[in-house]
Amino acid sequence: MDIVYYVVGFSLTVVGMLGGALYWLRGKFKEIDKRFKTVERELRQIREGQGELRRYVDERFSRLLNGFASYQEFFLEFLTAEDVIDKKRAELARGELWRVVKLVGANPLSKEEVERLKELIQKEELTYEEALWLREVARRLIIEYGTPETWKLHAYASIWVALARRKKAEEMGESKE
Repeated sequence: MDIVYYVVGFSLTVVGMLGGALYWLRGKFKEIDKRFKTVERELRQIREGQGELRRYVDERFSRLLNGFASYQEFFLEFLTAEDVIDKKRAELARGELWRVVKLVGANPLSKEEVERLKELIQKEELTYEEALWLREVARRLIIEYGTPETWKLHAYASIWVALARRKKAEEMGESKE
């Protein structure tokens, strides 16, 4: 009978120790789980902050890009209006423009726009409306690709805007006389 008491007593001791250990482990796992939740929450906040930062930087970069493009347009139109840049100098850039056509994929231009771009690059002289369209396409390509070739297209189009505007003004002046 003593053996039975011994076995039962020992078994209860072992079960008690296991119960205590399991209770302690459960507390530790709860603590670990809380820490994981805290880490997940902080990571989520970091990701949200990163998204906000990315949007902020993209917005600022777009503003800088648009500001520089506007400056370039003004400066080239001014130089053309002052006869510093003429049609011959504008033609120097035309050879570089075929690289833009090769660069352009389906995005951001449609197939028709790519064909019209090729057509306008081949033309010897552009109308004011064509030059404006070309410059708008150049702006879109700058935003999409930002390569030197796209900036050259933008410069070429800006020069042609000024040349076409001058020609239009001269024609209006002749028709009034």
